[in-house]
Amino acid sequence: MVEIRRATEDDWPQMWEIFRAVIAGGDTYVFGPETPEADGHAYWFGPSIRSFVALDGPALLGMYKIIANQRDLGSHVANASFMVSLGAQGRGIGRTMGLAALDQARDLGFTAMQFNFVVSTNEPAVKLWRSLGFEIVGTLPKAFRHRTLGLVDAYVMYRFLA
Repeated sequence: MVEIRRATEDDWPQMWEIFRAVIAGGDTYVFGPETPEADGHAYWFGPSIRSFVALDGPALLGMYKIIANQRDLGSHVANASFMVSLGAQGRGIGRTMGLAALDQARDLGFTAMQFNFVVSTNEPAVKLWRSLGFEIVGTLPKAFRHRTLGLVDAYVMYRFLA
């Protein structure tokens, strides 16, 4: 049974390990492999960021954050970021976190959720988000420098929460 709860500073060492492993691939996130720990920490624990972790006992399997996609007049649309431990991928952790994030965003008063930059070649993510009701509403041509494939598209994905 996966437990999802609010992330704490005590979770940071395990979160940092997942973050480093995910960005090392150069195939799903815009962060370079040399990203300093302080930048990673600010990404997950900066102002107005609600971060959550998925746990199996003491093992941290993944994490996500929910923020307003824009300030002020665009603040009714949520944005979220997700990372799953490489060893836990393919076990439904992303789906579990995605469903929880959608519920939490609704509870926080958001009316929609938008992903600004889903790498088109990240087929598991695109498939997951589509299965959870997200639509591709825009394509950013050659916006991501994939480590092995070169320049590839990124998608903007969107869904209403009602």
